[in-house]
Amino acid sequence: MRLHQLRAWRPGEPIAREQELAWQLAELAADRGAPPQAVVDRVVERLIDSFAVALAALDSPAVTAARHQAIAHPRLGGAHVLGLGANHPVHAQWAAWANAVAIRDLDYNDSFFSLDTTHPSDNIAPILAVAEQCRRSGLDLIRGISTAYQVQIALASAIPLTRLGLDQCTHLAPSIAAGLGALLELPVEIIYQAIQQAAHCGVTSRQTRKGAISSWKAYVPAYAGKLAIEAVDRAMRGQTSPSPVYEGVEGIVAVFLGGHEIGYQVPLVEPGEPRDAILHSYPKAHPTGYPSQAFIDMAFELRKRIPDLEAIQRIDVYTCAHHHNVHGSGAGEREKMDPHASRETLDHSIMYAIAVALEDGEFHHQRSYAPERARRTSTVRLWQKIRTHLDPDWDRAYEQAEDDLHRAQGGRIEIHFQADSDQTRPLVHELRYPHAHPLGQRPFGRAEAEHKFERLSEPWLDAESRRGFLGSVARLDKLAAGQLGGLLLPSRACLRELAELNTASSGIF
Repeated sequence: MRLHQLRAWRPGEPIAREQELAWQLAELAADRGAPPQAVVDRVVERLIDSFAVALAALDSPAVTAARHQAIAHPRLGGAHVLGLGANHPVHAQWAAWANAVAIRDLDYNDSFFSLDTTHPSDNIAPILAVAEQCRRSGLDLIRGISTAYQVQIALASAIPLTRLGLDQCTHLAPSIAAGLGALLELPVEIIYQAIQQAAHCGVTSRQTRKGAISSWKAYVPAYAGKLAIEAVDRAMRGQTSPSPVYEGVEGIVAVFLGGHEIGYQVPLVEPGEPRDAILHSYPKAHPTGYPSQAFIDMAFELRKRIPDLEAIQRIDVYTCAHHHNVHGSGAGEREKMDPHASRETLDHSIMYAIAVALEDGEFHHQRSYAPERARRTSTVRLWQKIRTHLDPDWDRAYEQAEDDLHRAQGGRIEIHFQADSDQTRPLVHELRYPHAHPLGQRPFGRAEAEHKFERLSEPWLDAESRRGFLGSVARLDKLAAGQLGGLLLPSRACLRELAELNTASSGIF
């Protein structure tokens, strides 16, 4: 591993393009080294996890709309939309669009935390769609996905987009372009041009995840994937892109990442080193933002010790600055306490997550967000008693951890009771990591991924289809060119919807 020094260049500064970040990322993507078995296994786990959460979201409004858009772009020999089966192929960028929205919609796919945060399985849908349309093998797909994870995690480890008011798409679009270059075994020059176009067009503001959060949050990976696919296609046709896209006088660093006085150190693997950053990502046990995961686990335990939730006077939650300011009271967003807020807003509210977990003893991707659930009188009353606080010790445990994997992802809950309550002393619970975290009490592995898939896909797929998918994906590294489409299983409900879909849709397509 080495650190690439990234900064904005001065006008007329003579620097070779081989020193540009985009070129360095392209060289990484062009490396043909075989992935180690641990990476192969983790790609399989992430595919299982991603398909699980995507299937669970098939009937959501955002996913349905994206699927309708994709259906309007059929292509013989194209890629497939999750749930529609093999008889309805569409253009790869539109299959990627629909499937990426499905994977992201429930905020239930994997995460990575460093100087910035990511959901690196957002890379999967576009790479799978292109792999299918271009008839690549399972090993090609593994190489593409592991490369995209490597690039996005490297960028997130070095450049704090959240603090700069930028959204995750800014790192995601170039990582997908790099992954596509690796998938298709393109030369460095073509990958370089594609990364530059994707990076140039992918810079977006973080308003996506602030205030009244909209369904666009689910579409961000779809947008980034579509950008990247089109960038790679254009580069393959010999077209060039803004250069140097990061270091230029009016490039991304100078204009968006702090100007000419700032620099970043981007960790990049050396030639021949395994692209194993995917091993540092972690999936979710609960369908909500990662900062809430540990607090839901704690709430499940605490509720066993509270006979009467109405006796609670207040709940104080102590955590790191990131969790407090992004998902907690420190965000200063009244929407996080609003029973009429969107689902996308509620899954970014630690306070809401704790209230529901305390009352229900479960946190479900549909039931926990139903409007009548969020507006329940007892829930609203409890919810309004919860506040998060920045705690210096927990912040140090997050910011000064020995590495990104050891960043403390939890905190402390203190529950105080009314003066006339039988419980005179506060209840206190601390948890450094969610149970499903790699360092948690019940780390999430293949068995957990398969259980999650069985549970979430059961309403959509029969037992034979579920077994067939798990059997096929387990042999991913053995799948030959042309066999990847079998992973995208049909769902009776989606096929019925397709048959009934009015060709005069409500959009343009």
